[in-house]
Amino acid sequence: MNRREFFTLRRRAATSSPRSHAGIRQINAGLTPYTGPWTTKEIAHLLKRTMFGAKKTDIDAFRSMTPSQAVDVLLNVSATMPDPPLKYYGANDGIATGATWVNSISSDLEVNSDRILSWKNWWIGQMLNQDRTIREKMTLFWHNHFATEANFYQNGRFAYIHNNLLRTNALGNFKSLVRAVTIDQAMLVYLNGKLNTNTAPDENYARELQELFTLGKENNPNYTEEDVQAAARVLTGWRIRDEDETVYFDASKHDTGAKTFSSFYGGRTIAGSTGEAELDALLDMIFEKSTEVSEFIVKKLYTWFCYYTITPETITNVIKPLAQQLVAANWEIKPVMAALLKSEHFFDPLTQGCFIKSPLDLAIGKFREFDVTFPSDGEAQYGMWDYIRSEVTQMQQNPGDPPSVSGWPAFHQMPMFYEMWVNHDTMPRRERFHDQIIGTGYTRNGATIKIDPVAFTKTLPNPADPNALINDALDILYRVPFLDTTKATIKTQILLGGLTQDYYWTNAWNAHISAPDNMEALQTVTTRLQALYKYFMNLAEYQLA
Repeated sequence: MNRREFFTLRRRAATSSPRSHAGIRQINAGLTPYTGPWTTKEIAHLLKRTMFGAKKTDIDAFRSMTPSQAVDVLLNVSATMPDPPLKYYGANDGIATGATWVNSISSDLEVNSDRILSWKNWWIGQMLNQDRTIREKMTLFWHNHFATEANFYQNGRFAYIHNNLLRTNALGNFKSLVRAVTIDQAMLVYLNGKLNTNTAPDENYARELQELFTLGKENNPNYTEEDVQAAARVLTGWRIRDEDETVYFDASKHDTGAKTFSSFYGGRTIAGSTGEAELDALLDMIFEKSTEVSEFIVKKLYTWFCYYTITPETITNVIKPLAQQLVAANWEIKPVMAALLKSEHFFDPLTQGCFIKSPLDLAIGKFREFDVTFPSDGEAQYGMWDYIRSEVTQMQQNPGDPPSVSGWPAFHQMPMFYEMWVNHDTMPRRERFHDQIIGTGYTRNGATIKIDPVAFTKTLPNPADPNALINDALDILYRVPFLDTTKATIKTQILLGGLTQDYYWTNAWNAHISAPDNMEALQTVTTRLQALYKYFMNLAEYQLA
């Protein structure tokens, strides 16, 4: 598929809603555990969906496992959190360079601006250096679900605390997470919770709690405007102390009257009480709408990990059974993810290779899969992470600052969904990003990051055979098949330098291996491999995962 065909397909797909156009993608498989082939193809599919990219060493680590065992490993998330972000910025806040700033309170806007960038860059580092679990992908999922904008609340500590909350609860209890997010500092500022008082009720968070975080807006019947108003009254009184930035409940700002809800909630009344008690009563009432809440969040998980088309068959065979399992598990997310990722549905060929990579998937996956070496010095590391953050932001995915409380449009906006990542602005940016990292690399303060095409090729099983080299590289880098005729053309034009016999590449490779200090031999294979991988990354198929 060339780029013209890629954009043509994108326009055609936009003519109708993917969620309702069942003919595009019909899968009858359900949640029966997958017992089919377990090859590089299936392993890469699982890892690219649950991690950022799939390095060859990652793929090799899972070969001896069964699919079920592999999923269990991916869901075995450590309770230990990574070390916090460090100071490598210019603002003077009394923190030593290389020390963490997360325990230091500051109201200075310049300091907080620098800290927010420090946190974002640190987060990029967590994605790059992730362990073989789903935690980083789940953290980003929850960030998109409970979307907040750091540039709005402008507090570096709040950004880190909120992110740590999502990471800590990545596979935990959904209801508990909703409660924690409700009185989280970043959310209290972002959706005006800290301004919500008995004399001036603010409906912002009360609305999004129901519409975006728990119930959705597609139920019939659904909550009403009066329910939003009543929920806002329930949530009055939560505050943030200026002196230590902790959250507390101020009874004097709380509406102590009874709050009566609509028939959707069975006409429930929440009596005036303390903030903790009323918050729990509100969440109990919402989560008693168990069908609506469970199906809503399962659909969000499905869209993130499988695809955006949810056909009637998928509703029957996947969404409803998973929703019922979520309720039966008392809102624990981990068993639901295990059932989904182990299923025949997840491994169905139509579920594979159907994503357009988000900018973070594209960038982090590329650096991980090519095993790019980053500097070990802390300041240099943060500089490189900052470069990646800047690049993905220009590709329209700014981590920490999605465009609205709804998250990134690619995960919710019909009819285009993931196709929104690729347009006539972002596609050239993606190509230039690839070209730089496979070419001259990116240099900052004397350190350089770039793809070493020879080092990557040496990790492949049989790099001296140009046919095996291409096949093995594509198994790691691609999720869609290549025609044999296309592979042959690529081999001839790039690896063989326009000649016809495979030994032209074999001889060049062996010449380098036998004399690694021979710069001429090294340059020969480097030039050809750079051209090969640059070509692969600039094809439309590379955008798919």
